[in-house]
Amino acid sequence: MQKTLQIKLLPSEAANEEAIRDYAAQAIGCPIGAISGFHLVKRSIDARSKQPHIILTIHVFVEEPYQKRSFIPLHFPDVSNAEKKVVIIGAGPAGLFAAFRLIEKGIQPILLERGKDVRSRRRDLASLNKEGIINPESNYCFGEGGAGTYSDGKLYTRSNKRGDIHRILNLLVQFGAEENILIDAHPHIGTNKLPQIIQSMRQQIVDCGGLFLFEKKVVDFVLQKDRVKHVVTSDGTSFDADAFILATGHSARDIFLLLHEKKILIEAKPFALGVRIEHPQQLIDRIQYHSQSPFLPPASYNLVQQVDHGGVFSFCMCPGGIIAPAATAAEELVVNGWSPSKRNNPYANSGIVVSVEEKDLAPFRQHGPLAGMYFQQSVERKAFQQGGGKFVAPAQRMADFVAGKLSASLPDCSYVPGIHSASMRQVLPSFIYDSLRKAFPLFGQKMKGYFTNEAVLVATESRTSSPVRVPRDANTLQHPQISNLYPCGEGAGYAGGIVSAAMDGERVAQAIIAASRI
Repeated sequence: MQKTLQIKLLPSEAANEEAIRDYAAQAIGCPIGAISGFHLVKRSIDARSKQPHIILTIHVFVEEPYQKRSFIPLHFPDVSNAEKKVVIIGAGPAGLFAAFRLIEKGIQPILLERGKDVRSRRRDLASLNKEGIINPESNYCFGEGGAGTYSDGKLYTRSNKRGDIHRILNLLVQFGAEENILIDAHPHIGTNKLPQIIQSMRQQIVDCGGLFLFEKKVVDFVLQKDRVKHVVTSDGTSFDADAFILATGHSARDIFLLLHEKKILIEAKPFALGVRIEHPQQLIDRIQYHSQSPFLPPASYNLVQQVDHGGVFSFCMCPGGIIAPAATAAEELVVNGWSPSKRNNPYANSGIVVSVEEKDLAPFRQHGPLAGMYFQQSVERKAFQQGGGKFVAPAQRMADFVAGKLSASLPDCSYVPGIHSASMRQVLPSFIYDSLRKAFPLFGQKMKGYFTNEAVLVATESRTSSPVRVPRDANTLQHPQISNLYPCGEGAGYAGGIVSAAMDGERVAQAIIAASRI
């Protein structure tokens, strides 16, 4: 007999195979010796009471031989001589997963990545962190794997209806991710492991005959009637194809400008902006778990608060993480967060951001659909100025921020370029500043101990999502003006993380496969 059941255990019990067998035997009503083995199906943490528990869904083998679960990888054909070709602009999660779906169907993908490969990219990140020198084409946002390579590697999404999440996770396992991501309720890879996984994905694409080209920044779309004839890169090379996938990520401002200049329709889109806040991880653990346990992972949190202006919420919370400089241009300061696979750094950080709607962009309305982009840029430039240069970030203790007081000292912080005491009033637009000041004490009521001067605010968290949407038909996924242009992923406004971007890449590839014109 085989049976799937859910059991609730103490953290120490969930780490003990014999304890799991014992609970399973009690739930089924059989001797523990009758259980030949089990598979973990799903694992989550319930920390709502003072004693946290682990909720396990397990598939149990009773009085029959245990069958070890086997992982079956997907196999991809050789497309080096394929008649049909698709240019993919951007090699982030959307572009990579679109490429695999195309290869499966016998279409050759040509990936054009403006940045460098992972190995070369590391040197540019070191220069940014240690010397305050930015390469606008190779940074935390641009390069092999896109922003996803040096993101936190969180793999959960609310976009369950947009694609096959299990397929995305299985592909990541095929290319080197641990199988734990298939069972954890909030799966996570870790920034230290993502680069190797991305390189393995690239190698598979190349082995199948796909083209994967670096330092190929697209600078022009050559149009013929209602179609893209070819794209031109900064080195003067032209690439033609049957279809073109635009998967450039949320920070490719030059692409938004190019589309606008070419009169290719784009639209303003709501987004969010604020700060990244860092607490000691032990403090967050005590608040969330009410105790310390070696059997529990570093705690996370999710906060939402309505204030007069609108919504204030946590974004991309990174337990045991690091704050990183995520700018893409000189004299513009952007921060983001990530965690290694073990989440074993002493700090917990999260974006705390405020919704930005069309009404908030009135001072930038002359920029039309690019109003949000220029709004973002203006805040990032103020943050750079208040930090004093070299990507040192303006910072303020949380209670000081709410009290409107400049911090006389700052706590230790994971942000490598360094932090500088400054007033966030000089950085943030007034509606964001006021909304955050109202929200933090209310967050402290929800999480006792969260509102504290041990926490530090670092500015600015401004790239939560794209401020621009590149429209597409709901059925064909084609741009409404350009029949063989397929907007895709975060940059086009259709995703918000690794998994949702990957699923959108697959959806767009499937739409291209289904289109009769190719």
